[in-house]
Amino acid sequence: MPEITPETHVIDFRAAEQLLAARDPRGAVKLLDTVIAAHPENTAARLLRARAFFAAAQLRAAELEFSIVLEREPDNAFAHFALARTYERGARPEQARRHFRLAAALDPQPDYLAAARFEKE
Repeated sequence: MPEITPETHVIDFRAAEQLLAARDPRGAVKLLDTVIAAHPENTAARLLRARAFFAAAQLRAAELEFSIVLEREPDNAFAHFALARTYERGARPEQARRHFRLAAALDPQPDYLAAARFEKE
């Protein structure tokens, strides 16, 4: 069996990014599982795994990973937005709205502002 080094985890992370881009979220999750097992504190790997879970329609797993990212980085607008999309897909509109609004408040880019629907009150 080949030796596992820190470089192996970087290669696996990059390969997982490519798999997700190629619409193979389950393959990405499989690679990221080993990266996160070795480096549970790696927020970038957790965020990528959350995106892969979302793409694979594994909403509970995506919700958990996005929540872990937000515990560590409460000002991560993308994570709030992605968690909101996860809640939206899971038919939880109130929770979705809260995170859409947090994302827009943290980073007022057009996608986040449109999803937050501030003007429709």
